[in-house]
Amino acid sequence: MIKMMREISLMFVTGLWVMSNISLATDALSFLPSRSNRLIPKTNAFISRPSSYRTSRYKSTSTLDMKTNNKPPYPVRVTVMGGGNFGLALATVVARKGVPTTLLVRSDDVATKINENHRHPTKMTDICLPRTVRATTDKALALSDATYIIHAVPVQYTRAFLESVKDDIPANVPVLSVSKGIETSSLGFMADIMKECLGEDRSYAFLSGPSFAREICEGVATAVVIASEDLMLAEDLADLMAGEDFAVFTSRDVIGVEVGGAVKNVIAIAAGMCEGLGLGTNAMSGLVTRGCGEMRRLGIYLGARPSTISGLSGVGDTFGTCFGPLSRNRKFGYRLGKGETPEEIRASMTEVAEGVDTSIALVKMIKQRCKGYRLDLKYPILFGVAEIIEGNMKPLEGLQGLMSFPTRMENYDERF
Repeated sequence: MIKMMREISLMFVTGLWVMSNISLATDALSFLPSRSNRLIPKTNAFISRPSSYRTSRYKSTSTLDMKTNNKPPYPVRVTVMGGGNFGLALATVVARKGVPTTLLVRSDDVATKINENHRHPTKMTDICLPRTVRATTDKALALSDATYIIHAVPVQYTRAFLESVKDDIPANVPVLSVSKGIETSSLGFMADIMKECLGEDRSYAFLSGPSFAREICEGVATAVVIASEDLMLAEDLADLMAGEDFAVFTSRDVIGVEVGGAVKNVIAIAAGMCEGLGLGTNAMSGLVTRGCGEMRRLGIYLGARPSTISGLSGVGDTFGTCFGPLSRNRKFGYRLGKGETPEEIRASMTEVAEGVDTSIALVKMIKQRCKGYRLDLKYPILFGVAEIIEGNMKPLEGLQGLMSFPTRMENYDERF
């Protein structure tokens, strides 16, 4: 009897050992060399699935466990499209994790200077980029073997740019957008533009939150959120980018993150005008708070979660953009408040203030998508900024108009 029990135990242990080794062998055979001379998974891969980013997740092979310094099962390469401040910042974040990073830029001279000096010749020139960041103007070279692509081109230039590179982007490689705003021609968010230009058969993610490019490059503590309909993609991107000074949270609420990222820039212009007019902290605090209320109202109408609007991509990013000294949109509003015209400010700016074009597109989108009576009473700050940008109203007139609003309940959607 004892002998029989020992034999049974030995068979059980042997069976476990065989099954374990079969699993390891199967995992090992699932990785084959690609034409680009790097290893990529043959199955359950990030870039080989025909209809989605990934359908299953295995801890030993598919998870990018960058936080614990466990190397991924194949070489990860990231391409950042756009050499502006935020493109440089995100390239820095990824490269600091030891990931080879390529910057796709427009100018050969800029690419040469970055590769030789590890600095951008005109943007944040005092910031030294990691040596693993390489720049090029060659679209095919930059994109052909990318594991992930980060899109950092301003919204109003996105469609034309994507049309110029779409044939060089490998099928099903996921794209992370860090651009915020609404396209003036289509009145669409970045999610709409991405799908129209690059197709439905790939996964997309969207990063937002209070994150000034310079502070990111300087290693100042920063927290952002990445939203995607494919939560596995959001989690892997979070693992890829997160570090001691860069916290990354995840969400499925894409529309909430997009609404927050677009509206906060318009609120920041209003806050800048308030500061430029010298109206004080009370006025600015009230203005920003009411602006966040309009953001919440619009977000909920479009299907966003209230928790997203009150999170990093909504209220959090609004605070940073309205009160931060590095905010381009706040500076634009400040100069408006001081008496300059939108045309004069645009002509002297070297960087894009996304909120300017977004303010006009946002009002058109609200009129198109939102049904109801007196939309201008529900979104007075958003409508007022657009009127000022279009030259139909002076900043002081707009802010005085807000103060003369009839006294009613604080929130239209809480009348009970």
